[in-house]
Amino acid sequence: MDQAAENPSYPPLFLTPVSHLDPAPQPTTFQPGPTIRVPLLDLQRLDTDLLSQSCQKLGLFRLTNHGVPPGLSNRLFAFAREILSRPFERKVAELADGAVKYFWGTPAVSLNLKEVNWLEGLHVSVAGLSSPASESEFGEFRNLAIEYCEHMARISRTLFNTLAIDLNLDEGQTTTYLSESNGMFRVYRYPICPNPSSYLGMEAHTDSSVLTILNEDEVGGLQVLSEHTWFNVVPVPGTLIVNLGDLIQVISDDRYNSVKHRVLASSVTERISLGYFVFPQEDSVLRSTVYNPFTLKEFRAQVQEDIMKTGSKVGLKQFRKEMPNLS
Repeated sequence: MDQAAENPSYPPLFLTPVSHLDPAPQPTTFQPGPTIRVPLLDLQRLDTDLLSQSCQKLGLFRLTNHGVPPGLSNRLFAFAREILSRPFERKVAELADGAVKYFWGTPAVSLNLKEVNWLEGLHVSVAGLSSPASESEFGEFRNLAIEYCEHMARISRTLFNTLAIDLNLDEGQTTTYLSESNGMFRVYRYPICPNPSSYLGMEAHTDSSVLTILNEDEVGGLQVLSEHTWFNVVPVPGTLIVNLGDLIQVISDDRYNSVKHRVLASSVTERISLGYFVFPQEDSVLRSTVYNPFTLKEFRAQVQEDIMKTGSKVGLKQFRKEMPNLS
């Protein structure tokens, strides 16, 4: 019997025998691609030229000397594995409300087996972690998450302040276009998939953030789209991956690239990663020569409307200004 079929912690859909799974509708199978060389930046000695080039070209880079203690990451990974290894019904019951919420699969209004994301995880509101109501909730995990998110906020602010200079943002924009208190933290587990050539761990998408910081295990599976080709991003222990989100592409007037990425499924090994997403202040109006003005609240509402209507995010296209007809 395969490992997935007997794992009570998996969502029931993921226990479906491979013979009962419909093939995904894509014309080609999902396979590992060529490896891409990801720019490596030292947070303690930031190369501003390389940082700017990385944002303009790939929209993704790797950080070393970031100051996050290895022990903190290791303990957070261990607690996350323990929580997500609990029986599925228990996770659903215990994590329905509160600062830590359980999720799995695809965020579409109707679940389509052929397009399901082969993942589950924990959604954590950074602001919610600090509320008194969350103090008794998963005690040690909560404390570790708070400490970890403080490091993520520090890294995000350091990077954004440097990028703000590159983009000639004024002091007000530098302050309001990135709000550390408005962050979001997620743990992703990618269960073993019986048919990884036909299903993705996470579908191709861009992030709705300003910046996203990813801390992954050594399993691999992350791919980025560059020049119409999907490239593998090979894990490098001790480093963090930073990818640019939609909102910094807006802030930069399309000078920076919100990188499209996805995660392959595996029939052999589970994958776990920690994702931190940082956003502008809720009421801050993002202004651009390329996009119509909008707030984070308006952008999120549009994303939810996209998902309800189409099953996936349309994103920035909904806000792009119409180009004048010069003919």
